[in-house]
Amino acid sequence: MTTRPSGLPLSPYRNHDDDVEFPGPAVPPEQSPAFGHESEMRSHIAQAKRVVVKIGSSSLTNDDFTVDPNKINHIVDALQARMVNSDIIVVSSGAVAAGMGPLGLTQRPTDLATKQAAAAVGQVHLAHQWGRSFARYHRTIGQVLLTASDAGRRDRARNAQRTIDRLRQLRAIPIVNENDTVATSEMRFGDNDRLSAIVAHLTSADALVLLSDVDGLYDRNPAEPDARFISEVRTGKDLKGVVAGDGGLVGTGGMASKVSAARLASRGGVPVLLTSADNIGPALEDASVGTVFHPREGRLSAWKFWALYSADTGGTLRLDEGAVKAVTAGGTSLLAVGITAVEGEFHAGEIVDIIGPDGQVVGRGEVAYDSEQLTGMLGKHTDELPEGQRRPVVHADYLSNYASRL
Repeated sequence: MTTRPSGLPLSPYRNHDDDVEFPGPAVPPEQSPAFGHESEMRSHIAQAKRVVVKIGSSSLTNDDFTVDPNKINHIVDALQARMVNSDIIVVSSGAVAAGMGPLGLTQRPTDLATKQAAAAVGQVHLAHQWGRSFARYHRTIGQVLLTASDAGRRDRARNAQRTIDRLRQLRAIPIVNENDTVATSEMRFGDNDRLSAIVAHLTSADALVLLSDVDGLYDRNPAEPDARFISEVRTGKDLKGVVAGDGGLVGTGGMASKVSAARLASRGGVPVLLTSADNIGPALEDASVGTVFHPREGRLSAWKFWALYSADTGGTLRLDEGAVKAVTAGGTSLLAVGITAVEGEFHAGEIVDIIGPDGQVVGRGEVAYDSEQLTGMLGKHTDELPEGQRRPVVHADYLSNYASRL
């Protein structure tokens, strides 16, 4: 039977983590459908040179909302074993949860100010325990706190990327978390699952490992006798009929959040392994457990991924049907003739949403003109424009569409 570091039995379906919606009896690994899988993609994940590992709140804290050093030691032991051949970047939840105990809070706060106060306290305790545990292997950690607005600004995103890369070069372990002490409710990643997908692309990782309380993805509550385990997700069709819920007592994520983050990373070209934190050993050793999300062929460049999924947008361009077909086909620049309307005030060089006549966002791109200038160019062919306005509105190199990533 799988055990926690404390020696207590732990079911892969109990609500210990921040992302479990499937309570149920403990199941020995040899009887679980989530164990013993082999595939070419699993071999790729097992051999990946740079891996982002995301750990949820309750995998790091006790029932009294204090940081559990035994849990962290268990995780660090597995990370250290993998670091013989790979670089590891940790995305760690748990700041708010870790601050609740010291502040005497018995349930996760709902107001922003108390959440931020708990995070301010918890970040100190959490970083201390990560540092103490890695010190057993003579390793140093570095804490990297990010907000959605940091990821949304290209200059800040580059700075975060450089910081993480430099920490790795100095043989320190980056511990990344959302900066809950300053993030507003309107400018949040929403959960660290999405953050981990963004970090995986920001750092050009070769694989992402998402650790939850469930040993893999099921189409429903695995306690039900007819629940089906899903070992491989190659396209969205493999998720048809899957029911996934929200987070637990101390976290904001859930299985739905995990699946969303896994698809986000895989659409950009990063393979994902989803399993339980208790299974971190085999997950990092040979990837024989859990559910694998296959990446799309043709990895997005860091810029295109950032533009599609992280960047702040300054406005909107509405296109006619012909322009939508040209843009979604790929490799074609957006010209003024296909634009029917400009919304918002923006400057040249900003990222804008590109929307079809039905209102659906089809892509994003870096616009070459200010909104005021562009308004006078709408619907005109290139030869009808003055010399200084004959450049594409969005060049193909700076345009990315969602259709190619579905």
